[in-house]
Amino acid sequence: MLASRLLPAELRDKYARIVGDLDRVIAEHWRAAADIASIRLHGDCHAGNVLWTDSGPHFVDLDDARMGPAVQDLWMLAPSARSLEALLEGYAEFRDFDRRELGLVEPLRAMRQVHYAGWIAQRWDDPAFPRAFPFVTEPRWWAQHVEDLREAVESLR
Repeated sequence: MLASRLLPAELRDKYARIVGDLDRVIAEHWRAAADIASIRLHGDCHAGNVLWTDSGPHFVDLDDARMGPAVQDLWMLAPSARSLEALLEGYAEFRDFDRRELGLVEPLRAMRQVHYAGWIAQRWDDPAFPRAFPFVTEPRWWAQHVEDLREAVESLR
């Protein structure tokens, strides 16, 4: 992001500091979860990447597939704590779930915010991206993004 022309110059230093702080605090959470198992993941598992047909759900957009904790895919499918609990109840019918993984939801959410901005910036020269994401040219979007990351750092501490 620091090399992107999308990030306003006046926010570069602040962005670098906050992302550095975020990296350190997330690393602490990850170290605490060191013995949590990794499985194959979709990697971008949200409702928009589930195509429903008469034969049931089909997962699409598999270009972010990777290894990681099960909660990486599960938290994005559930818009609230209550729905996540319901999802975990169903998940447990097929596979055990290590509830310690729930401590990774907020670090994963913060990581996703940073990766989302980077994903847009990396692909900005694709003509579809300025049309799909016009808001990222607005300094107020970046100011809010930086504030969201600052709040994430504080809540993760």
